[in-house]
Formats: sequence, C-alpha cells, structure tokens
Amino acid sequence: MKQLEPIITSLLETDMYKFSMGQAIYHQFSDYKTTWSFKCRNTEVKFTDEMVEEIRRQLKMYCDLRFKEDELEYLNNIVWIKGSYVDFLRLWKPRFDDFTIENHDGELMIETRGTWLNTSMYEIPTLAIVNEVYFRLQYDYKELMDSFREKLEEKISWIKSGKYNISSFSEFGLRRRLSAEAQELAVKRLSEEPYPDSRFVGTSNVYLAKKYNVTPVGTMAHEWIMCVGQGNHKHNPAWSNWYALDAWVKEYGVLNGTALTDAITTDCFLRDFQLTYATLFSGVRHDSGDPFEWGDKMIEHYKKLGIDSSMKTLLFSDNLDFQRADELLKYFRSRAKVAFGIGTYLANDTCVSPLNIVMKTTACNGMDVAKISDTQGKGMCKNQEYVDYLQRCINWRMEKLSN
Repeated sequence: MKQLEPIITSLLETDMYKFSMGQAIYHQFSDYKTTWSFKCRNTEVKFTDEMVEEIRRQLKMYCDLRFKEDELEYLNNIVWIKGSYVDFLRLWKPRFDDFTIENHDGELMIETRGTWLNTSMYEIPTLAIVNEVYFRLQYDYKELMDSFREKLEEKISWIKSGKYNISSFSEFGLRRRLSAEAQELAVKRLSEEPYPDSRFVGTSNVYLAKKYNVTPVGTMAHEWIMCVGQGNHKHNPAWSNWYALDAWVKEYGVLNGTALTDAITTDCFLRDFQLTYATLFSGVRHDSGDPFEWGDKMIEHYKKLGIDSSMKTLLFSDNLDFQRADELLKYFRSRAKVAFGIGTYLANDTCVSPLNIVMKTTACNGMDVAKISDTQGKGMCKNQEYVDYLQRCINWRMEKLSN
C-alpha cells in the first residue's frame, strides 16, 4: 500500500478562527461536548479501502503532534489571544480515540466525539488530510500540480495587470486544498508579488501565516452560533445569534472581528445585530445566498442603526473567484470596506474538479444542532425533525415578534 509523507506537520496548520473560537470555548464552554460528522457531497466519488487506511494513518500521525514553543509564542503575540489559553495549548494534544473512521462501500464515514475543545480542532486537519489522500491516490499528482501551477500563475498575472481589481483579499483554502504543497505555493507566490489595485492580506492557515509573515485571518464559524445558541437546552434556538454574540463580546470586548450572519438565516441574525453589536464588530461575513442582495441588506441595516457603513467591512467568502470578487468590489466599494476570503479557487484549481467535502457539528451536549443558511442544502443535521423545529422557531420569531 502506498504511504504518504505526513500531511499535517504542525498543530498551527489549521484555520485562525479555530484559535479565536477555541479561546472562547476554553474560557466559557469547556464542559460542552460535541459530535462532528464528515460528508462528501460529490455523489460520484468513491473512497477505496487503501485511501481510508491512509486517512486513518495520517490522522494517527496528526494526533502525535504537539505545539512547539515558537508556535505558542507566535500565538501569544496575536493581540486578542490570552496567555491562559496559550498555557492550555501547551498541554493540549489531539486524541485519536475521539475518531471513528469507516468505509461503507466507498462512502467515507468519519465522526469525532468528545469535548468541544478537542473536536473543534479536528475539523480542518481532517478535511485537509482527506483531500490530499484522495487526490494523490486517485490521480497523477504531478499532472495535477503542473496544472495548479499554470492556473495560479495565470491568476497572478490577472491581478498584476489590473484585469481584476479585488482590493483586500486573503487565501481561505486549507480545508479543500489540493495538498499542503499547493497551498504553500499559493501563499508564497501571492505574498511576494506587488499588485497595482489589489492587496494580499494573508491566509486562514496559521502555520503558513507564520512562515510567510502575513496576517492569520479568521474570527468565527457556524459551529460557534450553533453550539452556543443551541447546545444549551434552556435556549430558544431562534435567539442563537444573540447568545453567541453576547458570549463573543464577553470574551473579546472591542476586539471582535467579523460576525458571521447566516447560521440561522441572515434575516434572523439582523434581529439580534442591533446597535451595540453592530458597533463593536468590525464587519460581517457572507457565506451563503446572493452576495449582492446580502450586501445591500447589511448596508441598509447599518443605515437604520445610524452607523456609517463605509467604516464597516463586508467580507465575502462563498465560492469566490477573481471575476466575482471584482464585480462585488465595483458594486459595493463606495458604500463599505470590501474584503474577500478566497478558498478552493486559490488552493485547489486544477485539471480535475475539487471535492465538495464538509465536516459539521451535528450534536452538542446530547442535543441535535443545525444550520439553516441563506442557501438550501448547505446544512447537515441527522434529525430532520429538529431542523423542522428550528425552522418553526425562526418563523415564529420573525412573524410574531417585533424583535
């Protein structure tokens, strides 16, 4: 059986929002327990026994990693990361016993169960491992890398020449990258080129941000709203955003970063994103639904609150390429700060189609949790009755209550 070199070589090799959320989890929700479930949405894709065994071996090697002192020092120097959390990470290690990995006739099944502190950290490395194992074992990897390099250089030429103006952008591709080699090449090349009308800010991959001296980018993910808002059995889940935003502000004060709007629909989010939170958060992130409609809605909301939207950031991160980013910038640039988090297009654009894989929280504290975003089909819950209940709660709040 073909064995690969270790894919994840550092515990820093995860998205920045895992540390931002992890610190708040450590300080406020260390007793929460969650279940995470993997899904490949490409129905034609089949995983071989060899692939699954290599994924299992790679995850075991990942679980043998520990934070190094220079990595902890790097985290400690990020302004919103606290020493108490860094000390916790000094002791922390992944647990392979938290993983269940099986092959059901070509359908890969991965679940993780344990404390939220642990299982949250497994999502991104697991997805990166699955991607790289699949593409290395399924295709001629050299051919894929050759096409990746060619496409990357073409994209760089487009923004160097001014064909596309995408203002402030970051690389967000770790979870669906072709390989560690490909993502590193993208970050390296993007960071070393000057652009007349665009600015490469950084990457969500903290390991690469450290290595190439660019900004590690990321605030929160859907898991934060789902677990904080739905994991406590006393909460009405239609107020998930309020509980999540309140806990975030408790942790970070004025250093709040970007709020994610679509965990239980943006319309419901806006009921809770009132003057205090809209002032404290530097901006909002789009991850589903029509981005133009969403941006207009957010700017109108800021206007109703008496907030100058030109001082707030609209961060777009849903299935972007340079052309779409250029169009969005042209549309919004006079009314707001505009930024982009670009993932698969920068980290896995080759001569073959990328995988559409996700790993989502499906239970918290023994209770189902779900996401109802602005695009149908992006959620992943094992209990449709709970999804229906959550939708009824949202509908009741939106139709019967004024706030």
